[in-house]
Amino acid sequence: MQLSGKTALVTGAGRRVGRAIALRLARAGCDVAVHFHKSQGAAERTAAECQAAGARASVFCADLADAEACRRLVREVVVHFGRFDILINNASIFEAQSLDEFSLEDWERHLRINLTAPMVLVYEARDALRQARGRVVNLCDAANAHPWPTHLAYVVSKGALDTLTQVLARALAPDVNVVGIAPGVADWPEMYDAATRARLLERIPLRRAGTPEDIAAAVHFVLAEGDYITGAILPIDGGRRLA
Repeated sequence: MQLSGKTALVTGAGRRVGRAIALRLARAGCDVAVHFHKSQGAAERTAAECQAAGARASVFCADLADAEACRRLVREVVVHFGRFDILINNASIFEAQSLDEFSLEDWERHLRINLTAPMVLVYEARDALRQARGRVVNLCDAANAHPWPTHLAYVVSKGALDTLTQVLARALAPDVNVVGIAPGVADWPEMYDAATRARLLERIPLRRAGTPEDIAAAVHFVLAEGDYITGAILPIDGGRRLA
């Protein structure tokens, strides 16, 4: 796919991996819709950096737990940019929840944001994506290879996103490629202390954490060079899934 002149919506683009993806696409010539929910200042800084790279970029606020807000987000992007070529489903929530701590409210919130929102966004954008022969990239998680019982709702929602990626790849073929990128450690959660980080690094064959830029590079690759890739879940995890 030739990226120059295309429009990409990146959810959760104000910080961390989403920011790195937005900047990478802007530098490749994409116009970028920078989505945020609460991090308005960070999203505005991301948009400004995209603009400095020569891209058109604007911020869009939406609570992805609200299906109607997801639909409205797609419509706003189409109206603003006049096209919709690429959807990057990056935004998610990551909260601890063991079986003994199970909360139906937390469970459903994880599913709404991590699974239902990507589905609704794709559904609302399907005609524009087909017309553009576009791309969908879902940010999955390499941890699904070794699911954590301490993060029950998160792991289940991300496992279901793997399956959704594969189903959508068939549903949107042959017009739209749908790919999953599954990071391992790409940016440390803020609550992880030094001991936790060291313990996790010991499980990674390459013995280092990844970076948001590593994930952004993988997204760039599947968009720009992945014309014959669809339905795949690509682990970008330093080999962690093998440990």
